[in-house]
Amino acid sequence: MKSLAPEKNPAPLSHSQKAALVELLTDDDSEIYRLVRGQIVAHGRDAGEWMRSFSLSPNPTLRRRTQEIVRHFDQQTADIDFLAFCLKHGEDLDLENGCWLLSKTQYPEINIDGYKALLDTFVWELKGIMNFGAEPEGMLADINALIYTREGFSGDGKNHYDPANFYLSEVVNRRKGGDICLGLIYLFVCQRLTLSVTGIGMPGNFLCRFQTLREEIYIDSFHEGRLLTKKACVRYLKQSGRQYHEKLLAPITPRQTLLRICSNLHQIYVDLSRVEERDRLQRYVVALSR
Repeated sequence: MKSLAPEKNPAPLSHSQKAALVELLTDDDSEIYRLVRGQIVAHGRDAGEWMRSFSLSPNPTLRRRTQEIVRHFDQQTADIDFLAFCLKHGEDLDLENGCWLLSKTQYPEINIDGYKALLDTFVWELKGIMNFGAEPEGMLADINALIYTREGFSGDGKNHYDPANFYLSEVVNRRKGGDICLGLIYLFVCQRLTLSVTGIGMPGNFLCRFQTLREEIYIDSFHEGRLLTKKACVRYLKQSGRQYHEKLLAPITPRQTLLRICSNLHQIYVDLSRVEERDRLQRYVVALSR
């Protein structure tokens, strides 16, 4: 029997070869599937395009295996796109766009425009109820009521090191996440409202800060948007065993924020011994550290 192992730089597949490979994808033997999958993947992203037509096949085995192969190619594309984004832009990169592109590297099927539209909807509703001439605490109370009470977002205190907590799309889907992605949802909503809110990369807890001419209010998005004074933040840092200095409560750049997310994910995948994801995130960390 001729080997099904992929060749180096294989020649384009003929119509009959494609048909044969598709038929073999339905074989019950998992080893046959592994070899056929390798043969298709070796032909690059063009193979993924002709495979798409079978992703809705009435044959459940063919449908499932085709979707897995197509997803592989889509993840490759998302990986290239995100790396290019990291290398092309500087400190003031478009953080929201970067977060959605990062999500696609793990969940290539997501519709970025749909997630952006959802945040737009939050803002449209807030504009209908907020008094922009009110005290900052009043405006923030309205935002908290929408994000945490009505929409049900909350901090994932039980599974803090679940990778899903660091992918913005999954945090929106589950209405649950870690401090940094919850903080970014808060930040992106406030930016749409043109409020003077920035991200603060405090060690151990990403915060948002609402700056006015008279005061600065820190927002703990992990704990349902509770409001903190600078004094309370300094006390937290000292209780955590850290020597306080001003830069610990200084705004963090968009690039630094994205690097922080990727660094956390990299360490999580190291701890979980997930080698492919570990290596993928390592590439992102290197690109963002340049």
